[in-house]
Amino acid sequence: MLLLPLSASLGFMTEESEGSALLSFKEFIKGDPEGSLNNWNNSDENPCSWNGVLCKDQRVVSVSIPKKKLSGVLSSSLGSLSELRHVNLRNNEFFGTLPVELFGVLGLQSLVLYGNSLSGSIPSQIGSLQYLQNLDLSQNSFNGSLPTSLIQCKRLRTLDLSQNNFTGSLPDGFGASLVSLENLDLSSNKFSGPIPNDMGNLSNLQGTVDLSHNSFSGSIPASLGDLPEKVYIDLTYNNLSGRIPQTGALMNRGPTAFIGNQGLCGPPLKNQCSPDTPGANSPSSYPFLPSNYPPQNTSDNAGKRGSGSGLSKTAVIVIIVGDVVGICLIGLLFSYCYSRVCPCSKRNGENGYGFEKGRGKGRRECLCFRKDESETLSENVEQYDLVPLDAQLAFDLDELLKASAFVLGKSGIGIVYKVVLEDGLTLAVRRLGEGGSQRFKEFQTEVEAIGKLRHPNIITLRAYYWSVDEKLLIYDFIPNGNLATAIHGRAGMTSFTPLPWFVRLKIMKGVAKGLVYLHEYSPKKYVHGDLKPSNILLGPNMEPKISDFGLGRLANIAGGSPTLQSSRMASSEKPHQRQKSNVSSEVTAFSSVANMGSYYQAPEALKVVKPSQKWDVYSYGVILLEMITGRTPVVEVGTSEMGLVNWIQLCIEEKKPLGDVLDPFLADDADKEEEIITVLKIAMACIQSSPERRPSMRHISYALERLAVSSIE
Repeated sequence: MLLLPLSASLGFMTEESEGSALLSFKEFIKGDPEGSLNNWNNSDENPCSWNGVLCKDQRVVSVSIPKKKLSGVLSSSLGSLSELRHVNLRNNEFFGTLPVELFGVLGLQSLVLYGNSLSGSIPSQIGSLQYLQNLDLSQNSFNGSLPTSLIQCKRLRTLDLSQNNFTGSLPDGFGASLVSLENLDLSSNKFSGPIPNDMGNLSNLQGTVDLSHNSFSGSIPASLGDLPEKVYIDLTYNNLSGRIPQTGALMNRGPTAFIGNQGLCGPPLKNQCSPDTPGANSPSSYPFLPSNYPPQNTSDNAGKRGSGSGLSKTAVIVIIVGDVVGICLIGLLFSYCYSRVCPCSKRNGENGYGFEKGRGKGRRECLCFRKDESETLSENVEQYDLVPLDAQLAFDLDELLKASAFVLGKSGIGIVYKVVLEDGLTLAVRRLGEGGSQRFKEFQTEVEAIGKLRHPNIITLRAYYWSVDEKLLIYDFIPNGNLATAIHGRAGMTSFTPLPWFVRLKIMKGVAKGLVYLHEYSPKKYVHGDLKPSNILLGPNMEPKISDFGLGRLANIAGGSPTLQSSRMASSEKPHQRQKSNVSSEVTAFSSVANMGSYYQAPEALKVVKPSQKWDVYSYGVILLEMITGRTPVVEVGTSEMGLVNWIQLCIEEKKPLGDVLDPFLADDADKEEEIITVLKIAMACIQSSPERRPSMRHISYALERLAVSSIE
């Protein structure tokens, strides 16, 4: 590091000045491809005018440089900024450990470093940050256990440590001390030990409390039920055991909140608790029985069992006949009341008991037996409000309808819009077909099951809307487009930056993890059935998000065309008509990529058979080939064309060198040849014509995880 020459060149600054500290921070930046720090130099004596720097009273209070592809280590010089309050370096490429000196800035309120490649443990000095409110270290490679001193940060409102390698138990007093927490996400780590009993003290929590994908063990503390009832508690994929407490926030939860814990039992899971399970004999698990049931087998009643203790056959018959007659009389009385006392209104649209005029059909409804609003909502064939599937949904139907909308793509399933609300929130809205007005309950069941799926590599369905004229699905908007565009570019695109190998491998791993979740850990062990690059979206840090899951079934219910059907119909078009299209329209480009979907379908999918997980394995193998070769699913060979799978098999038979198969853009990654060959072998195993010979996604994911990825590249 050229620290001495740099200091010498800053003659006008003192060694302790804030400008010097920031320039020292810049010295540790090894890559700045966008020139974000170009105006950080000694020609400007005032660092308050530098990019990403905010001052108050000529003192630096904030350093915010997110999503600028900065690479390097974090300099300890940040600890010299005594008035620093906020640090935001999210979604960059920083590596190395956290400088201890940073935790000496006692007034620090927010530290946001997610989406980097930082490692090491959290320094114990974090306990000195008494004013810290926001700590987000997610999507890094941090390890070690949490320091006990963390519980001294009593003003923490957001704690997100997800997608790291943290281990060990949570500190004692975690729940009793961090009572200001509003957002808590510890998912996808290696935390172990019991869930603290004092977690129920976190009464300010909102949204989802995510403890999933860890190694927490022991029983679920009943105190978790003391959390606010609107909080969704995600305990999936741990080593928890025992009976699920049926209290407070834990009541009326579906099984999806607890799956992946082999030792759990009791409602809402199907596996019942054994009598010796702790807490299994509580009234919440079994109905009340009187203390004298069953009768004690004493000598007195044993002697009377054949005579006085039981009812005679005649008496039993009389009782049954009497019951039947009584039920009939009650039924007649109810019918009389229904027809005479409570005449049904046939003019609900006129008297205010139906839907608003012009928005729905009249509904026969008895005024004295009128259903409450919630029952009417779920059973009526029309629905006119946005139904949230996420407790953190911060918008309503009116806001959605008033928002600016731009067409993202169009296919046989419907149109996808990019919608920007007035507050800047961006969403993706898919409009399904019309019709299907009698199948609301079916649609509701399916969409709410999909809405409960939570995984970093699967796009989240946030809400839906149903009426006869409109069916909408509302998702998070994923900003970096889809994998098809990232590999091949878009027709008419003026510039195209190919993906380096380590990014491609990261995407391969993420897609594999998402499919493993669908296949093995989702409630019904789902099958995607239509996997292709156009429905693999790329997040801010190029993390893959599998989309369009379950879309075919929803479109079928809503009156549209199922995904598989549209894919098979597309196969009737000539390949060159799709591949050689020179239209620059984004919608046309979207459709042309989607129309190649049939080339990702397994051979057996052309038959009318039930989709299997091996369909997804085949599709995944074709995607791997596409990412390795850089070619589309249809390859030109001279004057003819063939599918990518057939082409790669031909290359292997002709023993062509790897260079002839490899994407030319990967020429700079020659040192990764062994990794590329390994992935090619995995792809070839996936595209076996016989489904039985294809590996499972679990084995594929495991094989990919064994490949080391350099996060510094």
